[in-house]
Amino acid sequence: MGGLGPVGRAAALEALRTRELDVLVVGGGIVGAGTALDAVTRGLSTGIVEARDWGSGTSSRSSKLVHGGIRYLEQLDFRLVREALIERGLLLQRIAPHLVRPVKFLYPVTTPLVERAYIGAGMTLYDLFSWTGGREPGVPHHRHLTKRQLAKAAPDLHPDAFRGGLVYYDAQVDDARYVASLVRTASEYGAHAASRVKVEGLLREGARVVGVEALDRETGERFEIRARQVVSATGVWTDQLQEMAGVRPFRVRASKGVHLVVPRDRIRGTIGLLLRTEKSVLFLIPWGRHWLIGTTDTDWHQGLAHPAATAADIDYLLEHINTVLATPLTRDDVEGVFAGLRPLLAGESEETSKLSREHIVATPVPGFTVVAGGKLTTYRVMAKDTVDAVARGLDRPTPASVTEDIGLTGAEGYRAAWNRRGRIARKYGLTAGAVGHLLNRYGTHAREVLALIREDPELGALLPGSEDYLAAEAVYAASHEGALHLDDVLARRTRMSIEAWDRGVSAAPVAARLMAGVLGWDEERIGYEVERYLERVAAERASQLEPDDASAERVRLEAREV
Repeated sequence: MGGLGPVGRAAALEALRTRELDVLVVGGGIVGAGTALDAVTRGLSTGIVEARDWGSGTSSRSSKLVHGGIRYLEQLDFRLVREALIERGLLLQRIAPHLVRPVKFLYPVTTPLVERAYIGAGMTLYDLFSWTGGREPGVPHHRHLTKRQLAKAAPDLHPDAFRGGLVYYDAQVDDARYVASLVRTASEYGAHAASRVKVEGLLREGARVVGVEALDRETGERFEIRARQVVSATGVWTDQLQEMAGVRPFRVRASKGVHLVVPRDRIRGTIGLLLRTEKSVLFLIPWGRHWLIGTTDTDWHQGLAHPAATAADIDYLLEHINTVLATPLTRDDVEGVFAGLRPLLAGESEETSKLSREHIVATPVPGFTVVAGGKLTTYRVMAKDTVDAVARGLDRPTPASVTEDIGLTGAEGYRAAWNRRGRIARKYGLTAGAVGHLLNRYGTHAREVLALIREDPELGALLPGSEDYLAAEAVYAASHEGALHLDDVLARRTRMSIEAWDRGVSAAPVAARLMAGVLGWDEERIGYEVERYLERVAAERASQLEPDDASAERVRLEAREV
């Protein structure tokens, strides 16, 4: 078994128990995973632990955009936009060409002359920033659309909604898949990675933090992990780890963002949409066979583990998107809903949309470094800054970051494999579309998934209720990608929990049985996993009928944890 599979996890746990590390990263979201990769590729002995599944918090519930943040231009935050656009180009072309791809958006205008000139100037700046440092941006430049061209590109927009617009490009990614790939890459470079390991306290020698007290949530075993430097990359849980350290150099506030998933055929067109709202912006984002509609931006005061969408959130999104659609969407068109929490650095403003999206790195006590804030696109910069801070606390010289030049696992050879996808499909008896789907999720590791299908052709069948995901992917998630529970496969390694009409219910027993062959589950365990997943789906559906956050969370928490 390779990658993050059961053998790899067991080896990682043994190393975490028995060795003193240079760096232990707490938090398995995109920033923690990026920090582990940055540290291990500088030659530091590195561990990373996550209390739940990789990317199970904010990092699997984003708008799935890799973007410069065009609206930050209006706030004159040129440095943030420029930095994000440089990172966007790196991810598209060098670091993860198999996972990150361009996406086209419309910025509509209602007053042709003044607004078009104003927005056009911003778009020109956006294009120029993306060329900074002599790197190609990886996406085309913006262009203008007349009202007639707009009607052709997006025929289901209301004909009187806009007077034309500007087309620009950003990029998108399956955020959960990216995090799993990032952790796997760090593991392949030598990092000791273990999910479902919860940090319950910090080890101290005097004022210095020298490790953590950990709980393996799979076995109930408690043990210590010793490390010269401990990094907190825990997102919205940042304040909890700061309290363990007895410090609070900054405060993180949680802002809830809700997205809807609707079938692609409900809105004709190939182009996304950015709309201004009274509070922020609203995106309509092409997403495979679906559209994503989001997001809300409201303070969240409930528990952090399971943010819940309310009926009011869903109505808000439908109401705003329907103002520009010729045929309004209804609740019956919504096939999926997901809610996530943004970790925002708290400021003076009470509006979460105005809190800082930038990041902060601090070392408030010796041996303990905290990173917070930021956005998905700039995770690599956050990781670099964090390890730079860690390096200052080590007693030896540490090389500079090299992650700018390191492709994620599966990236090497991806473009050549993509060009050969027709031949690969014929070799394995699949369609070119199915092979393309695998290449865009696994890169050149698609050959490992295809090898499973060659050994057992039944694994080439689709999971029930899915138009995209193959049975082999459930096996591979358990054997190579660290999936320990059914929820890990249906909610994050695949996205059936938000993309399938039944939210993965029909796939659950099939996927659980496929995982059982890898993880050694008996019939009782298979039944347990399926039961817990069905509880989760039922609780989420019920919570989305509730009027407010408190009642929605109460209903959502009726589903028991795995």
